[in-house]
Amino acid sequence: MPLKSHPPGGHPSSAPAATGKALGNPVYGILILILSSWALSTLDAGGKWVMGVGVPLLFLCWVRYVVHLALVLALVLPGKGFGIFKTKRPKAQMLRGMVMLLATFSFFTALSYLPQAEATAINFLAPLIVLSIAPWLLKEAPRVSRWVAAAIGFLGVIVIIRPGAGLDPVGVAFGLITASMFAIQFITTRQVAIDNSLTTLVWSGLMGTIITSVLLPFNLDVILPIAKQLSAFEWLILCSTGFWGCLGHLLQIQAYQRAAASMLAPFAYLQIVSAAALGWLVWGHFPDALTWVGIAIVCGSGIVIGFIEWQRQTRTLSA
Repeated sequence: MPLKSHPPGGHPSSAPAATGKALGNPVYGILILILSSWALSTLDAGGKWVMGVGVPLLFLCWVRYVVHLALVLALVLPGKGFGIFKTKRPKAQMLRGMVMLLATFSFFTALSYLPQAEATAINFLAPLIVLSIAPWLLKEAPRVSRWVAAAIGFLGVIVIIRPGAGLDPVGVAFGLITASMFAIQFITTRQVAIDNSLTTLVWSGLMGTIITSVLLPFNLDVILPIAKQLSAFEWLILCSTGFWGCLGHLLQIQAYQRAAASMLAPFAYLQIVSAAALGWLVWGHFPDALTWVGIAIVCGSGIVIGFIEWQRQTRTLSA
C-alpha cells in the first residue's frame, strides 16, 4: 500500500508509522505482514459476530480498546517504562486517536450490514483518496498518475457496490465513510511519524479507551442487561477482539521493521483474502465473480500506483 497503516479493522488500523528501515531478511517482514492481516481480519470477524448476538457497538468498542491497551502496556511498560507515553506532538496523537475511534465505530457499523470481504475492499479506497488529495493537504507535488489511480480505484468500488450486488445501502454508506476516516487517519499518522511507533500504538489505545469509557455510563441501561446474558464463549469472542487488534498491530510494526514499505505494499491487499475466507467460513458469504473483478481493480490500482511511487522515490534518492 502507498502508505504505512492498517486500512481495514483497525482501526485498526490504525497501525502506527513504522521506521520503514529494512532490518534482517525482508521475507520475514512479508510473512509477518500476512499474519498481521489474518489477525486483523479475525478482529473484524469477531466484532461482526458479537454484534450479531446483540452486543451494542459502544460496548464492543470499549472492550476492544480496553483489552488492546492493557495488553500493549503489559508488553511495553516492562522494557520501555512510562516514557513510552511521551510524544512530541500530543495534539496530533489525540486527533489521530479520535479519528481512529470514529473509523472503528463506522467500520463495525458497516460490518453489521455488509459481508466482511466487501466491507474490507471498500476500505482500500482510503490510500488512494490520500494520494489524490496530497497536493492540498500534504503540500506534495500534484501527480496525474495519482488521480488516475484514485479514479480507477473508485471505479472498482462502484463495481463492488453496484445495484445488482445486493449490498445494503446503509452499509455501503458507512463503508465509504470509513474509507474517508482511514484517509484522515493516514494523514495524521504522517504527522506523528516522528514519535516511536510503540508510542503511537499506546496513544491510539489510550484515546479509544478514554472516550468510550466517558460514553459508557450514559448507555449502561442498554449494555448491562445484554452483558449479563452473554455466555462464556460470547465473552471470549468479545474480549478476543482486543487481543487480535493488539497482535495485528504489533505484527504490523514488526513487519515494517524488517522490510521496506514499498516491498510490503502489494501484500497488504492480501487482507481481502483473509476477510473473504473468514466471511465464508463463519457466515457462508463469498463474493461473486463480478465483485472479485471490482476487488481486483481496487487492489490493482493501489499496487500499480505504489510501484510508481516507489520508482519515483528511488530516482529522487539516487539523483
